[in-house]
Amino acid sequence: MAETPKISKTISKEISKTISQDDFLGGAIRLYQPTEGYRIATDTVFLAASIRYDPNERILDMGCGTGGILSCLLARTKGQGENNIFHGIELQSELLDLARQNARENGFGERIDYFAGDIARPPADCAPNSYHHVITNPPYLKENGATASPFASKARAHMAGPVGLGAWVGLCLRMLRPLGHLTLVQRADRMDDIIAALHGKAGDIIIFPLWSSAGRDARRVIIQARKGARGNIALKPGLIVHTSEGRFTPEAEAILRHGEALDIEK
Repeated sequence: MAETPKISKTISKEISKTISQDDFLGGAIRLYQPTEGYRIATDTVFLAASIRYDPNERILDMGCGTGGILSCLLARTKGQGENNIFHGIELQSELLDLARQNARENGFGERIDYFAGDIARPPADCAPNSYHHVITNPPYLKENGATASPFASKARAHMAGPVGLGAWVGLCLRMLRPLGHLTLVQRADRMDDIIAALHGKAGDIIIFPLWSSAGRDARRVIIQARKGARGNIALKPGLIVHTSEGRFTPEAEAILRHGEALDIEK
Protein backbone atom coordinates (compact mmCIF):
# COMPACT_ATOMS: atom_id res chain seq x y z
CA MET A 1 0.00 0.00 0.00
CA ALA A 2 1.38 3.38 -0.98
CA GLU A 3 1.44 6.52 1.11
CA THR A 4 -1.69 8.62 1.08
CA PRO A 5 -1.72 10.15 -2.42
CA LYS A 6 -2.66 13.65 -3.43
CA ILE A 7 -6.32 13.67 -4.41
CA SER A 8 -8.54 16.38 -5.84
CA LYS A 9 -9.89 18.92 -3.39
CA THR A 10 -13.43 17.81 -4.22
CA ILE A 11 -12.98 14.73 -2.04
CA SER A 12 -14.94 14.94 1.22
CA LYS A 13 -13.15 15.21 4.55
CA GLU A 14 -14.35 11.73 5.50
CA ILE A 15 -12.61 10.10 2.52
CA SER A 16 -9.61 12.39 2.06
CA LYS A 17 -8.27 11.48 5.49
CA THR A 18 -7.61 7.89 4.45
CA ILE A 19 -6.99 7.02 0.82
CA SER A 20 -5.03 3.95 -0.22
CA GLN A 21 -3.73 2.91 -3.62
CA ASP A 22 -4.05 -0.84 -3.99
CA ASP A 23 -2.96 -3.44 -6.54
CA PHE A 24 -5.47 -5.44 -8.55
CA LEU A 25 -5.03 -8.19 -11.13
CA GLY A 26 -1.59 -9.00 -9.81
CA GLY A 27 -0.45 -5.38 -10.03
CA ALA A 28 -1.66 -4.81 -13.60
CA ILE A 29 -3.60 -1.83 -12.27
CA ARG A 30 -3.53 0.25 -9.10
CA LEU A 31 -6.71 1.87 -7.80
CA TYR A 32 -7.29 4.63 -5.27
CA GLN A 33 -10.03 3.87 -2.76
CA PRO A 34 -11.02 4.85 0.76
CA THR A 35 -9.34 2.77 3.46
CA GLU A 36 -12.53 3.13 5.49
CA GLY A 37 -15.85 3.22 3.70
CA TYR A 38 -16.64 1.89 0.23
CA ARG A 39 -13.90 -0.46 -1.02
CA ILE A 40 -13.52 -2.64 -4.08
CA ALA A 41 -13.89 -6.36 -3.32
CA THR A 42 -13.40 -9.61 -5.21
CA ASP A 43 -17.02 -9.31 -6.40
CA THR A 44 -15.94 -6.37 -8.57
CA VAL A 45 -13.14 -8.35 -10.21
CA PHE A 46 -15.32 -11.41 -10.85
CA LEU A 47 -18.05 -9.25 -12.38
CA ALA A 48 -15.60 -7.46 -14.68
CA ALA A 49 -14.08 -10.81 -15.68
CA SER A 50 -17.48 -12.08 -16.83
CA ILE A 51 -18.00 -9.35 -19.45
CA ARG A 52 -17.34 -10.01 -23.13
CA TYR A 53 -17.89 -7.30 -25.71
CA ASP A 54 -17.55 -6.82 -29.45
CA PRO A 55 -16.05 -3.87 -31.36
CA ASN A 56 -18.06 -0.63 -31.53
CA GLU A 57 -20.27 -1.52 -28.58
CA ARG A 58 -21.34 0.82 -25.77
CA ILE A 59 -20.81 -0.31 -22.16
CA LEU A 60 -22.24 1.41 -19.07
CA ASP A 61 -21.45 0.89 -15.37
CA MET A 62 -24.46 2.01 -13.33
CA GLY A 63 -23.36 3.24 -9.90
CA CYS A 64 -19.69 2.96 -10.74
CA GLY A 65 -18.20 3.90 -7.36
CA THR A 66 -14.44 4.33 -7.68
CA GLY A 67 -14.39 2.79 -11.16
CA GLY A 68 -13.16 -0.68 -10.28
CA ILE A 69 -15.36 -2.58 -12.73
CA LEU A 70 -14.39 -0.71 -15.89
CA SER A 71 -10.73 -0.45 -14.85
CA CYS A 72 -10.55 -4.22 -14.33
CA LEU A 73 -12.44 -4.85 -17.56
CA LEU A 74 -10.12 -2.68 -19.66
CA ALA A 75 -7.01 -4.06 -17.99
CA ARG A 76 -8.12 -7.60 -18.89
CA THR A 77 -9.07 -6.72 -22.47
CA LYS A 78 -6.18 -4.36 -23.15
CA GLY A 79 -5.74 -3.67 -26.85
CA GLN A 80 -9.31 -4.65 -27.71
CA GLY A 81 -12.20 -2.45 -28.72
CA GLU A 82 -10.52 0.88 -29.41
CA ASN A 83 -13.81 2.13 -30.87
CA ASN A 84 -15.92 1.03 -27.93
CA ILE A 85 -17.55 3.55 -25.61
CA PHE A 86 -17.22 3.04 -21.84
CA HIS A 87 -19.36 5.15 -19.51
CA GLY A 88 -19.95 5.19 -15.78
CA ILE A 89 -22.55 7.02 -13.67
CA GLU A 90 -21.99 7.81 -9.99
CA LEU A 91 -23.99 9.89 -7.52
CA GLN A 92 -21.31 10.39 -4.85
CA SER A 93 -18.92 13.11 -5.96
CA GLU A 94 -16.02 11.88 -3.82
CA LEU A 95 -16.15 8.40 -5.37
CA LEU A 96 -16.59 9.86 -8.85
CA ASP A 97 -13.44 11.92 -8.38
CA LEU A 98 -11.50 8.77 -7.47
CA ALA A 99 -12.96 6.89 -10.47
CA ARG A 100 -11.71 9.58 -12.83
CA GLN A 101 -8.28 9.61 -11.24
CA ASN A 102 -8.08 5.82 -11.40
CA ALA A 103 -8.90 5.91 -15.12
CA ARG A 104 -6.23 8.53 -15.81
CA GLU A 105 -3.44 6.91 -13.83
CA ASN A 106 -4.04 3.46 -15.31
CA GLY A 107 -3.99 4.77 -18.87
CA PHE A 108 -7.75 4.60 -19.48
CA GLY A 109 -8.45 8.32 -19.20
CA GLU A 110 -9.21 8.68 -22.90
CA ARG A 111 -11.34 5.54 -23.03
CA ILE A 112 -13.65 5.90 -20.01
CA ASP A 113 -16.02 8.79 -19.37
CA TYR A 114 -17.48 9.04 -15.88
CA PHE A 115 -20.55 11.20 -15.31
CA ALA A 116 -22.05 12.68 -12.18
CA GLY A 117 -25.66 11.71 -11.84
CA ASP A 118 -28.46 9.73 -10.31
CA ILE A 119 -29.22 6.46 -12.09
CA ALA A 120 -32.92 7.39 -11.90
CA ARG A 121 -32.16 10.57 -13.83
CA PRO A 122 -29.15 9.75 -16.03
CA PRO A 123 -27.11 12.61 -17.49
CA ALA A 124 -27.80 13.71 -21.05
CA ASP A 125 -24.61 12.03 -22.29
CA CYS A 126 -25.97 8.65 -21.18
CA ALA A 127 -29.03 8.07 -23.32
CA PRO A 128 -31.57 5.35 -22.47
CA ASN A 129 -31.93 2.46 -24.95
CA SER A 130 -28.42 3.03 -26.30
CA TYR A 131 -26.07 0.56 -24.55
CA HIS A 132 -25.12 -2.96 -25.59
CA HIS A 133 -24.02 -3.83 -22.04
CA VAL A 134 -24.99 -2.49 -18.64
CA ILE A 135 -22.85 -3.67 -15.72
CA THR A 136 -23.74 -2.98 -12.11
CA ASN A 137 -23.04 -3.90 -8.50
CA PRO A 138 -26.22 -2.69 -6.77
CA PRO A 139 -26.37 -2.00 -3.02
CA TYR A 140 -26.45 -5.33 -1.19
CA LEU A 141 -28.62 -4.45 1.79
CA LYS A 142 -32.26 -3.48 1.99
CA GLU A 143 -32.90 -0.10 3.52
CA ASN A 144 -33.48 -0.61 7.28
CA GLY A 145 -32.64 -4.28 6.74
CA ALA A 146 -29.30 -4.14 8.58
CA THR A 147 -27.13 -1.82 10.61
CA ALA A 148 -25.68 0.83 8.33
CA SER A 149 -21.93 1.44 8.16
CA PRO A 150 -20.75 4.42 10.23
CA PHE A 151 -19.01 5.67 7.08
CA ALA A 152 -21.55 7.60 5.05
CA SER A 153 -19.98 6.70 1.69
CA LYS A 154 -20.01 2.98 2.43
CA ALA A 155 -23.55 3.14 3.82
CA ARG A 156 -24.82 4.80 0.64
CA ALA A 157 -22.98 2.31 -1.58
CA HIS A 158 -24.07 -0.84 0.27
CA MET A 159 -27.57 -0.03 1.54
CA ALA A 160 -30.45 0.66 -0.82
CA GLY A 161 -31.99 4.09 -0.48
CA PRO A 162 -34.94 5.45 -2.42
CA VAL A 163 -34.07 3.16 -5.35
CA GLY A 164 -34.66 -0.43 -4.25
CA LEU A 165 -33.12 -3.44 -5.96
CA GLY A 166 -36.10 -4.10 -8.23
CA ALA A 167 -36.22 -0.49 -9.37
CA TRP A 168 -32.43 -0.49 -9.83
CA VAL A 169 -32.68 -3.47 -12.19
CA GLY A 170 -35.50 -1.75 -14.09
CA LEU A 171 -33.43 1.41 -14.51
CA CYS A 172 -30.54 -0.65 -15.86
CA LEU A 173 -32.81 -2.33 -18.38
CA ARG A 174 -34.05 1.08 -19.50
CA MET A 175 -30.51 2.00 -20.55
CA LEU A 176 -30.09 -1.08 -22.77
CA ARG A 177 -30.75 -1.48 -26.46
CA PRO A 178 -33.13 -4.33 -27.38
CA LEU A 179 -31.37 -7.67 -26.69
CA GLY A 180 -28.59 -5.85 -24.83
CA HIS A 181 -27.00 -7.59 -21.85
CA LEU A 182 -27.44 -6.68 -18.19
CA THR A 183 -24.84 -8.29 -15.91
CA LEU A 184 -24.78 -7.78 -12.15
CA VAL A 185 -23.39 -9.28 -8.98
CA GLN A 186 -25.52 -9.49 -5.86
CA ARG A 187 -26.12 -11.42 -2.66
CA ALA A 188 -27.48 -14.89 -3.35
CA ASP A 189 -30.37 -14.39 -0.95
CA ARG A 190 -31.68 -11.53 -3.11
CA MET A 191 -32.08 -13.56 -6.31
CA ASP A 192 -35.87 -13.55 -5.94
CA ASP A 193 -35.98 -9.74 -6.10
CA ILE A 194 -33.84 -9.74 -9.24
CA ILE A 195 -35.76 -12.48 -11.04
CA ALA A 196 -39.02 -10.71 -10.21
CA ALA A 197 -37.66 -7.45 -11.65
CA LEU A 198 -36.56 -9.22 -14.84
CA HIS A 199 -39.85 -11.07 -15.35
CA GLY A 200 -41.50 -10.10 -18.62
CA LYS A 201 -38.72 -7.65 -19.45
CA ALA A 202 -35.66 -9.83 -20.05
CA GLY A 203 -34.80 -13.46 -20.73
CA ASP A 204 -31.91 -15.80 -21.50
CA ILE A 205 -31.11 -15.44 -17.81
CA ILE A 206 -27.89 -16.94 -16.47
CA ILE A 207 -27.39 -17.47 -12.74
CA PHE A 208 -23.75 -18.13 -11.88
CA PRO A 209 -23.09 -18.84 -8.17
CA LEU A 210 -19.87 -17.80 -6.47
CA TRP A 211 -19.45 -20.57 -3.90
CA SER A 212 -17.51 -19.52 -0.79
CA SER A 213 -15.95 -22.99 -0.68
CA ALA A 214 -16.93 -26.55 -1.57
CA GLY A 215 -19.94 -27.74 0.39
CA ARG A 216 -20.97 -24.28 1.54
CA ASP A 217 -23.77 -22.04 0.37
CA ALA A 218 -23.11 -19.44 -2.30
CA ARG A 219 -23.02 -15.95 -0.80
CA ARG A 220 -22.88 -14.13 -4.15
CA VAL A 221 -24.27 -14.70 -7.63
CA ILE A 222 -23.56 -13.17 -11.00
CA ILE A 223 -26.76 -12.79 -12.99
CA GLN A 224 -26.92 -11.94 -16.68
CA ALA A 225 -30.02 -11.32 -18.79
CA ARG A 226 -30.90 -9.99 -22.26
CA LYS A 227 -33.44 -7.19 -22.59
CA GLY A 228 -36.54 -8.34 -24.43
CA ALA A 229 -35.35 -11.94 -24.85
CA ARG A 230 -37.68 -14.82 -24.05
CA GLY A 231 -35.24 -17.63 -23.22
CA ASN A 232 -35.38 -19.58 -19.97
CA ILE A 233 -33.29 -19.36 -16.81
CA ALA A 234 -30.07 -21.39 -16.73
CA LEU A 235 -28.46 -22.22 -13.39
CA LYS A 236 -24.72 -22.76 -13.96
CA PRO A 237 -22.22 -24.78 -11.88
CA GLY A 238 -20.51 -21.57 -10.78
CA LEU A 239 -17.09 -20.95 -9.28
CA ILE A 240 -15.65 -22.17 -5.98
CA VAL A 241 -13.71 -19.20 -4.63
CA HIS A 242 -11.83 -20.66 -1.64
CA THR A 243 -10.23 -23.96 -0.71
CA SER A 244 -11.02 -25.65 2.61
CA GLU A 245 -7.87 -23.95 3.98
CA GLY A 246 -9.24 -20.52 3.09
CA ARG A 247 -6.91 -19.84 0.16
CA PHE A 248 -8.17 -18.90 -3.28
CA THR A 249 -8.74 -21.85 -5.56
CA PRO A 250 -6.52 -21.99 -8.68
CA GLU A 251 -9.52 -20.97 -10.81
CA ALA A 252 -10.26 -17.94 -8.64
CA GLU A 253 -6.57 -17.07 -8.43
CA ALA A 254 -6.31 -17.03 -12.23
CA ILE A 255 -9.08 -14.43 -12.40
CA LEU A 256 -8.09 -12.29 -9.41
CA ARG A 257 -4.31 -12.27 -9.89
CA HIS A 258 -3.75 -12.98 -13.57
CA GLY A 259 -6.68 -11.29 -15.27
CA GLU A 260 -8.25 -14.41 -16.75
CA ALA A 261 -11.80 -14.21 -18.09
CA LEU A 262 -14.71 -15.81 -16.26
CA ASP A 263 -16.94 -17.77 -18.62
CA ILE A 264 -20.36 -17.71 -16.96
CA GLU A 265 -22.03 -19.44 -19.93
CA LYS A 266 -20.27 -22.78 -19.58
